[in-house]
Amino acid sequence: MNQLFELLFGQYSEYQSLDVVLEITAVVFGFLSVWYAKKNHIWVFPTGLISTSIFVYLLWKWVLLGDMMINVYYFVMSLYGWYVWIRKTDDKPTPISQTNFKEKRTSLIIFFIAMVCVFLVYQSAGKWTSWTAYIDTFTTAIFFVGMWLMARRKIENWVFWIIGDIISVPFYFYKGLTFTSLQYLIFTVIAIYGLIAWKHILSNSKATV
Repeated sequence: MNQLFELLFGQYSEYQSLDVVLEITAVVFGFLSVWYAKKNHIWVFPTGLISTSIFVYLLWKWVLLGDMMINVYYFVMSLYGWYVWIRKTDDKPTPISQTNFKEKRTSLIIFFIAMVCVFLVYQSAGKWTSWTAYIDTFTTAIFFVGMWLMARRKIENWVFWIIGDIISVPFYFYKGLTFTSLQYLIFTVIAIYGLIAWKHILSNSKATV
């Protein structure tokens, strides 16, 4: 049991207590954000803003530049998404919908731009020296698209979250962030249920129409 505990949490012996508390706090609010997203509730954004703000600081400190860029982007897109979700069309909130051709094309553009930007950040910082940089770049691009689609209330956002979350579970554990790895494990489960829940809402709205 002690060996298992050491494997999971031994790396935290080298961290400052404040950083551990901040990571746990960010994980809790990140969990709440994804839970509210599953519920199709506006609180997905304020809870997400708190989580991403903390992670930006921690990831900058730990020199995880791609992940830090993800959270800066999340912060900005949370503000945008908050506006989109409360904006009303014909006196009704923006509904859940599927992506059209134009939005799929935009998603592809966002994906490649994100990969290029993260690559340039790693190159400029002289950190393009490990296979983790490749994974970090790829997951960053996936999450960029997922966040943009969620901000626009597109059901396909869950597919990107699921793929990115599955990759992130072992990735963050490898990087020594056990609490964050466990967060992404929970995120994966919630994202699957979120996709199912949003499909149900979308089907009901189509049936009503």
